[in-house]
Amino acid sequence: MHGEKEHPEILVIGMAGSLRTLSYTRMAVELALAGAAEAGAITETIDLREYDLVLSNGNENEKAYPEGVFRLRERFSKADGIILGTPEYHGGYSGVLKNAIDLMGFKQFESKILGLVGVGGGTLGAVNALNGLRVVGRSLHAWVVPHQASVPQAWQKFDSAGNILDFELESRVKEVGRQVARFAYLHNSEKALEFLNEWENAPQNPGG
Repeated sequence: MHGEKEHPEILVIGMAGSLRTLSYTRMAVELALAGAAEAGAITETIDLREYDLVLSNGNENEKAYPEGVFRLRERFSKADGIILGTPEYHGGYSGVLKNAIDLMGFKQFESKILGLVGVGGGTLGAVNALNGLRVVGRSLHAWVVPHQASVPQAWQKFDSAGNILDFELESRVKEVGRQVARFAYLHNSEKALEFLNEWENAPQNPGG
C-alpha cells in the first residue's frame, strides 16, 4: 500500500436547525450520524443551543461577533463530511439553520461531502425544505450526496428517547450518514486523488 491508509480518518459532523429541547430534527441527525459511524467515520454533533450566535446582518466588522461564531466555523472547517437537518416550516428550511449557514461560507463547506435530513409534521415530511437546502449546498460548492431522508409525521415516528419506530425509515436516514462517510473516504483517498490528477492532466483525444 506504500504507506497509504486503506481508510483515512474521516470526521462527519451533524447539525440540526432546531433549538427545541425535544427536537425530532436532532433525533434524525443523530440517527444519520449513527449511519456514518457504522461506515467507520468519527462523528460529532453540533448543538446550536451551545453556541452564542447572532443574527447574520452582513456586518463586516467580524471582531464584534461572539466567540460562538468562530467556534462554529472552526468545527465545520475541520469536518470532512457534514449532515444538516431541518424541520420544514411553511414549505422551507428553518431560519435557525439558515442563520447558522449565513454566518459561515465557502471555507466551511467548499468540497465537503454534504448529506441532508428533514422532518415534518405532515404526510409529505420535509421534501420542499430539503430541496431548498440542496440548492444552498451546491451554491456553497459542497458535494451533496444523492440520497436524502425526509421524515413525515415525525411526532409518530420517534419515541421520547429518540428511538425511531419505523425500521424502513431508520434505514433511509442512516443511509444518508453512510453515503456521506463513504463519499468522504473516496474524496480523501490518495488513490482517488491521484487518478483525478492523472485524468485532468491527460492529453486530449484529437479524435474525440
